[in-house]
Amino acid sequence: MIKLEDLFRTSAAALVALLIVAPPAAAQVKKQPATQISKRPAVDKKLHHLVLQVNTNDPATMNLALNNATNVAQYYKDRGEKVAIEVVTFGPGLHMLRNDTSPVKARIETLALSTPEISFKACGNTQQNMQKAENKDIPLIPQAQVVASGVVRVMQLQEKGWTYVRP
Repeated sequence: MIKLEDLFRTSAAALVALLIVAPPAAAQVKKQPATQISKRPAVDKKLHHLVLQVNTNDPATMNLALNNATNVAQYYKDRGEKVAIEVVTFGPGLHMLRNDTSPVKARIETLALSTPEISFKACGNTQQNMQKAENKDIPLIPQAQVVASGVVRVMQLQEKGWTYVRP
């Protein structure tokens, strides 16, 4: 008659032999050639997106927004990466893009020529309200594009994954 102790020894020995002979399941995964393992991925060349909001008639805030836009554009240019930057103005911030009241008009003209990655959007609602309040047309600088609503434009860009900054 087989002793229980002998049965356990035999079973344990068979199990050890099986583990030694049969490779573990994890080791059966197909290995990649060494050249593919050591190869580093190329630099991510995705397009970066930034929306800057200006909603105050303050020259310091306007200049800060332009500084932010310029610095971000230069940062990605130095790295060989692309960026799109929109400066969206509404409320009192529309003065930034008004042809008759902008304290930064000359700077925007220069910036638009040297840095096409930066665009300027003016709130159509604000422009209409200013026209009613001032009883005259509200001229915008040539670099400005009118959007229906500045706030909605910021929302749309954020919903598309754009990074939002309010200087």
